[in-house]
Amino acid sequence: MCGIAGMVSTESPDPAAVREMCDALAHRGPDGEGFHTGDHVALGMRRLAVIDVVGGDQPVFNEDRSVVAVFNGEIYNYPELRRDLLSRGHTFRTGGDSECLVHLYEEHGADLVRHLRGMFAFALWDATAGRLLLARDRVGKKPLYYRDTHGSLSFASELKALSAIAPDGREVDPVALHHYLTYQYVPAPWSILQGVRKLPPGSLLTWQDGRTQIRRWWTLDFSPLAVTDEREAAERTRELLLEATRIRMVAERPLGAFLSGGIDSSAVVAAMARLSPEPVKTFSVGFDDARFDERSHARAVARQYGTDHHEFVVGASALDVLPTLAWCFDEPFADSSAIPSFYVAQLSRRQVTVALNGDGGDEAFGGYTRYVQMGRMERFRVHPAARAALRRLGGALMTSGSAGAHRRRAGLVLTLLGENAPRRYARMMSYFAPEQKRALYTEELRERTAGVDSYALLDEIFRDSRAVGPANRLMDVDVNSYLPGDLLVKVDITTMANSLEARSPFLDHRLMEWAARLPAELKVRRGTTKYLLKKAMQDWLPPELLHRPKQGFGVPLAHWLRTDLRDVAWDVLTDRTARSRGFFRPEAVRRLLDEHQAGENRTRQLWALMQFELWHRRFVDQPLSGPPVLSGPPLRHIG
Repeated sequence: MCGIAGMVSTESPDPAAVREMCDALAHRGPDGEGFHTGDHVALGMRRLAVIDVVGGDQPVFNEDRSVVAVFNGEIYNYPELRRDLLSRGHTFRTGGDSECLVHLYEEHGADLVRHLRGMFAFALWDATAGRLLLARDRVGKKPLYYRDTHGSLSFASELKALSAIAPDGREVDPVALHHYLTYQYVPAPWSILQGVRKLPPGSLLTWQDGRTQIRRWWTLDFSPLAVTDEREAAERTRELLLEATRIRMVAERPLGAFLSGGIDSSAVVAAMARLSPEPVKTFSVGFDDARFDERSHARAVARQYGTDHHEFVVGASALDVLPTLAWCFDEPFADSSAIPSFYVAQLSRRQVTVALNGDGGDEAFGGYTRYVQMGRMERFRVHPAARAALRRLGGALMTSGSAGAHRRRAGLVLTLLGENAPRRYARMMSYFAPEQKRALYTEELRERTAGVDSYALLDEIFRDSRAVGPANRLMDVDVNSYLPGDLLVKVDITTMANSLEARSPFLDHRLMEWAARLPAELKVRRGTTKYLLKKAMQDWLPPELLHRPKQGFGVPLAHWLRTDLRDVAWDVLTDRTARSRGFFRPEAVRRLLDEHQAGENRTRQLWALMQFELWHRRFVDQPLSGPPVLSGPPLRHIG
């Protein structure tokens, strides 16, 4: 696991600039660094040593050093790849996984990505062809930003590394801000800064002679699979999860797991316990507020499998981490579960270097209650001629300054009924609906985002989906939007900020492809989510855990914004600095604050605005530097 950076140019790139970028990535790789400079290329990396700790340095080269690569991630099938490449006459200088890349390139060219099983972002330079390849893994577990200007291209694992060599290029992209306020994250290919882009998941960028091309090399296959025996399907699910977990337990450094108390992380811990001769180290965070606390369920799994369990309680004082998160995330990011995610990563890193988690289970096996809600709304047949009227009436109710909470909720329902499926889902996922953004924006921001439709992003994913059935189509949409844009960003940033490697068995592409092809009724059936996964886990997990309602990794933000965070929110959002941005109308912001204090739930909107303002102060207003020093939480062992 590493942070990577580099530059290619039709001229001569600056090796000192690449070193400066790598310095900004030191937290991703505290165990070492490596560099390569050629006629048109400069590559660098920072290393977190997990496999081949002693000998696995980078960059890596082929036999005649005409091909060189830097790599971030883990290739779980590297032992098989290595054996095959050795049989073909290739020579290896290291025992790690990254060296497979250069030899696979010699055999398969750019199609080398199709042979990799794992999580990765890498850069590979072919000196003979004068060609650079940048690639991201199938679902986007590892990030990659780039700036393409005047025949030169620079890239890095994090946005702050690119900003380190272009401190004057930190101007907010209004379109990216527009999308952020809808989705709570900045979706690829945008970044929050003008002139910088993200390479989308499952994509390959080629640079040669100053020209750049990008193509998608993987999409999830939803071709229907006939299932005649549910017990056999459940058994196959267990087999694939065990295999995906087994290959992710290979490490030369201490290994553990995040245990939230939900089905997915509990299933991973159960699989690990079956594969490990030693007690699995497990780590949980919880809250004093019982509505958001899952520690009792995590403890039940820990007791059942005799894990070495540790936990931490998050209170309002844990919000001291906000300045650190603003520095770590590089972009505004409004998923409040980043707070407990950061603390569980910090807690885990004291004892382990690698942590497995349950990410991907919801998208693979149909775990979100919104899938059920969308299915129910599909039963209401609204005549197309009535939809526009419903949307107008609903929008008027939601934006009326005199409307109360009940009228606004009614307005939302009417608006949802007036939309088609893609727009309905986009509204369900929205932090700010289009009409709310128009009420919030200044005239200048309205002009700069005129004609930009954030919902069109989901329209396109719906249109391109080949999934059969509404529920499978929603999972396909989430795999191409919410999963890489929100969940995987959160995990990558919070773990790498603590120099911890996170691995996700449910995101193994073979397991994902098996799940995608299952009939939708094996995932969401008569209001029950994760039907097949629950059936597969009947002998592994406590019954009360399998059948309790989904809780999610939430935070009691609504309460905090009315109590401990009230003054902070007002100060951050209404002081002279915030008002001077020219993005949002001060009276609209104050209205949101007032409504929340009066009892309406404006948590999502206020949190999104706060995270943008805190990010702007830390990332744009100030010179770039390291994160604030944060003392760690107390470690509590549960025997």
